[in-house]
Amino acid sequence: MGNCCSFSNAAAKSPSPSKDTAPARPATRPPPKPSGGGGRQESGSPWPASAPETGCVLEVPRLREFTLAELRAVTRGFKPEMVLGEGGFGRVYKGWVDERTLNPAKSTAGVVVAVKKLNMESVQGLQEWESEVNFLGRLSHPNLVRLLGYCGEDRELLLVYEFMSKGSLENHLGCYVRAAVVEPEAQDRHRRGGGLAFLHSSEKQIIYRDFKASNILLDSDYTPKLSDFGLAKNGPAAGKSHVTTRIIGTYGYAAPEYVATGHLYVKSDVYGFGVVLLELLTGLRAHDPNRPSDQQNLVEWARPYLSGGRKLTSLMDQRLGGRYPPKAALRAARLANKCLSGEPKSRPSMADVVAALEDIEALQLQAKGHRDLPPRPGARRSPQAP
Repeated sequence: MGNCCSFSNAAAKSPSPSKDTAPARPATRPPPKPSGGGGRQESGSPWPASAPETGCVLEVPRLREFTLAELRAVTRGFKPEMVLGEGGFGRVYKGWVDERTLNPAKSTAGVVVAVKKLNMESVQGLQEWESEVNFLGRLSHPNLVRLLGYCGEDRELLLVYEFMSKGSLENHLGCYVRAAVVEPEAQDRHRRGGGLAFLHSSEKQIIYRDFKASNILLDSDYTPKLSDFGLAKNGPAAGKSHVTTRIIGTYGYAAPEYVATGHLYVKSDVYGFGVVLLELLTGLRAHDPNRPSDQQNLVEWARPYLSGGRKLTSLMDQRLGGRYPPKAALRAARLANKCLSGEPKSRPSMADVVAALEDIEALQLQAKGHRDLPPRPGARRSPQAP
């Protein structure tokens, strides 16, 4: 899921565990049980129904509690050839379950799932596992990856997700943008920002805290979905503007006020969205040490183009070959610039960001000769749209 690093700040440092040290047993701080507190679900249909477009928040997680033996069967014994990816968090394995019961299934009869097996030497393992269950286990939205279940047994921590066959947005930056430009009719499945807007608009605001391209996964239709809620935090209490927390995130995506002070605002997520939007426009990564020294940090390099000081064509992904509506590109660049404002209060809300993206989509459709298409149901124009 990318390289997640603590920034150099005394409050961010934690003692490194020794090789003989593992997080406390999950049983010492058990996660919420599935709906009704009944533990494992053996019948019925635990597979989540399609999330409503507006999303919903459950009172308690509705998840399957898997046994370790079941997940061994699901992943064929955690065989190396089943590994989909790995990082500091551990490994992600491919597996198969019955669509109705979520019991282990043959590959010819079941549906594919992703099983994350956390690294027990990670000092953050238990905390992030619980955060994932508590946050993602209660949330349902078309732009959030579905968490299907969990396992905390024999000092092992595992999570089971729907399978996202196209991988992460980080690995598809150039081709993802080309698809959006060539097929604007398909923008509903390319909707960006809906997941963050949902988190920010819920009764108890949720700050995602680690918005980046590698945490945005794509399904078979290239629908983007947020994954990995291990660093998510509840928003500020009533009357407060921010929460104060240890500084942890990914270099190039974290908002400057958070890096400098540890103050986390809801609009700190908006900054991260602006970075990803900039990646989509340029086809470049947020930080790349292989680029010339003055271009390694994408935001710093791109600011003169975003503010109109240089030609926007020099900023755009050259692989597009100029095949994009100039007005739409200019609107998107201006939107990214607003999201990347140094002051949280100067950034738009995610609701306004989504509305601005809808306006940009309309410009794309007009440029391709779709002027007579009816407006999308529920679409609204943003007063802050650039």
